[in-house]
Amino acid sequence: MNEDSVRETRKEKAGKGRPALKKTGIHRAGKGAGRGHAAQVLAAVLLAGTLTSCQRGGAAETEPAVRDFFAMNTSVSFTAYGDGAEEALAAAEERMGQLESLWSVTEEGSEIYRVNHSGGEPVVLSRETADLAEFALEMAEETQGALEPTLYPVLEAWGFTTDEHRIPEETEIQELLSNTGYEKVRLDGETIRLPEGMELDLGAVGKGYAGDFICELLREQGITSALLDIGGNIQTIGTRPDGSDWGLGLRNPFGEGTVGVLTVSDCAVVTSGNYENYFVGEDGKTYGHILDPETGHPAESGLASVSIVTEEGKLGDALSTSLFVMGPEEAEAFWRENEDFEMIVITQEGEIIVTEGLEDRFVLGNDFQNMELQILER
Repeated sequence: MNEDSVRETRKEKAGKGRPALKKTGIHRAGKGAGRGHAAQVLAAVLLAGTLTSCQRGGAAETEPAVRDFFAMNTSVSFTAYGDGAEEALAAAEERMGQLESLWSVTEEGSEIYRVNHSGGEPVVLSRETADLAEFALEMAEETQGALEPTLYPVLEAWGFTTDEHRIPEETEIQELLSNTGYEKVRLDGETIRLPEGMELDLGAVGKGYAGDFICELLREQGITSALLDIGGNIQTIGTRPDGSDWGLGLRNPFGEGTVGVLTVSDCAVVTSGNYENYFVGEDGKTYGHILDPETGHPAESGLASVSIVTEEGKLGDALSTSLFVMGPEEAEAFWRENEDFEMIVITQEGEIIVTEGLEDRFVLGNDFQNMELQILER
């Protein structure tokens, strides 16, 4: 029997083993809830892709070391405090370059490029790439295919990898989808084999995984206070030097400015949304870059953005994309089943849904004080 013929769709699987959605677990915080924290946030905001990082008031602190560069097809900015910070960030930039040379889809000689051009033959990977591939495949299984690391040719067909946007014919999309499916990838230790015609892209988890590597490197260098911005993926080491939390402004997915401010320390915050990488087709419809692996079309899940707060950047990266594809109800169910992350979800209707672990850490911005937060409780 053909392997594809027995694959269940994500929606069919969603009814198996998931708890019933507990709408009674939602309560609304009053308008302007948590305003007492707002005084801690200064007006100076540094735009950072899907997130913004806000400097908070406090004791005077030493000048940070800052490293700005381009890697993994995105802008990167590292900020670190303390003795040896300059040297540590130089090593971090070098490490980012090494990881990109392993994981790039387009760079000839990268391990992923070799895998995608192997003609179905096995390829031996480095430990870093094997671990990343293993994690991506595990998360694809965990999210029931909402995260799909073999979708690159479909993204390419829409022009999201080349900026030559177009609307593919449905026959082309279906033909490309026949060569996708994480369950067809065979990974045995550090040896991987893809069926001929399939391509692997680990970009949906690569920035977060790289951030985890960099955090580990900086800690080994003695850095105890740092903020990493990898194309909008934010990871923090410790607190600010004065002991206060980092303040992150959550971008408004519908226009300019920030929806609110999230205060965090020693964690990763990753946001996914279709409001930056998109195009308007000849039909006048807007098409975003996050594709639904089941249809091969841009996801229409009812969500405008998903922000994940977790200890590891790689998990935040994987979940922000996959929960965006799932939509609000499946995202809620997934959160109830797992206790290793918190989230802020903004729907296309303008609802802001915050899980209970962030209730005291998220404050609506001045332009959004008339909105009500929905707080998800377990």
